[in-house]
Order: sequence, then C-alpha cells, then structure tokens
Amino acid sequence: MAKTPAISVIIPALNEARGIGQTLRSVLTEEVEVIVVDGGSRDATRAIAREMGAVVLQSQCGRGVQMNTGAGRARGEILLFVHADTELPLNYGELVFDCLNQPGVAAGGFLLRLSGRKRGLSLVAWGANMRSRWLGMVYGDQGIFLPRRLFLACGGYSEVPIMEDFRLVRSLKKKGRIGLARGAVHSDGRRWERRGVVFTTLLNQIIILGFALGVSPYFLAKVYGVHKKV
Repeated sequence: MAKTPAISVIIPALNEARGIGQTLRSVLTEEVEVIVVDGGSRDATRAIAREMGAVVLQSQCGRGVQMNTGAGRARGEILLFVHADTELPLNYGELVFDCLNQPGVAAGGFLLRLSGRKRGLSLVAWGANMRSRWLGMVYGDQGIFLPRRLFLACGGYSEVPIMEDFRLVRSLKKKGRIGLARGAVHSDGRRWERRGVVFTTLLNQIIILGFALGVSPYFLAKVYGVHKKV
C-alpha cells in the first residue's frame, strides 16, 4: 500500500502550459502528493503535468470547483492550494508545519513576492504581506494551507467565480488564527502588468468592497473580467 503523504498540493489550472512546469518543479522539491485539476485547457497543461508526475484531474472551470475536486481526491493530512503561476519556497513543507504548529493557528499562507518588470509590484507585495500579517487575510496567490479535517469542516471553497479564497479564509478565522509562514512564494505579476498596477489595485479594492456589501459574486466576476477563468 502506498504511503499516505503528509501534504497534498492542489493546483487549479487553465491554459497554463507556459508556467506550470516551473510551478511543479518548485512543488516537487518535497515528497508530497501533487494534484493538478484542469478546467478545460486547450494547450499542453495536462500533458506537462502528467509528464512531471502529477495526478491530473479534470473538472468544470472555476478555482473553487477545481480546488474542491482536488481536495476530494487528496490523501494528505495537510492541504496546500497553489495557483498554477506560483512557485513555492525551498523547504516549504517544513515551513508549513512550523506555521501550523504555532499556538492558536488554524491555517496559513506564505509571504508574497511578485515577478515582473512593472514598477510598483514590490509595493503591491509589501501591502499584501502587511494585510496578511496584521489582518490575518491571506489570499490564494500566497498559497493557502490547512488541515484537511478543517477544510472539510468549513465546507471547502465556495464554488463561485470570484472571492472563493476570501470566503474560505473568513470562515477559517472563526476557527483560529491565520498564520504567515516564514518563506515567500513567487507569483507571476502578469495581471498587474497587463492592466497596470494602480488600476488593478483600485479594482481589487472595489471588488472587496462590493463583496462586503453583498454584491453578487457573478456580477463582480464580470466587472473583474475573470468569468470562466482561473
């Protein structure tokens, strides 16, 4: 019988052939279960993931749906959700367990670094890290990790087109503190580069405000321009 992994890394993907190999190389530095959940890619995403040794599943498109699908297949006691354009730090397994073993910590994420040439990306990452440190709000591009039993107790991700990470972390905060691991993930800054740092930052705040005011996540997704994307 195969050994039960301590950590299952779950990666939702859609047309990520350009970068998923680099993400998987960072993940495969540890002995973990790796699950890539594809939302209908038309490029070589699935082939690359299989070639590198990941379990590849298919589901409907949408991060919430895809990550729940991966969690349903996962065998690890710890679930680590990673975006397909994000590289994990060295020794991330040790960092995950160190964080979760801190008193009162229910779940956690990593510090954020953004790759790209746009001026202001380092400021965006700094703001995200301050938010995570002082408000306990870790977003999906930082990697979110937690015990599988707690993930199931919270009902998993909401299967909505946007803000699924915000909803999960808000539920987790009722269970304990959201910790911040000592290492940093490197996430692709393409979203900020494509739309501009100032515009993207303002848009993010508008979406968060709209969510807090009870605006439909389907409407917010159309505003944000991520409908049917991951």
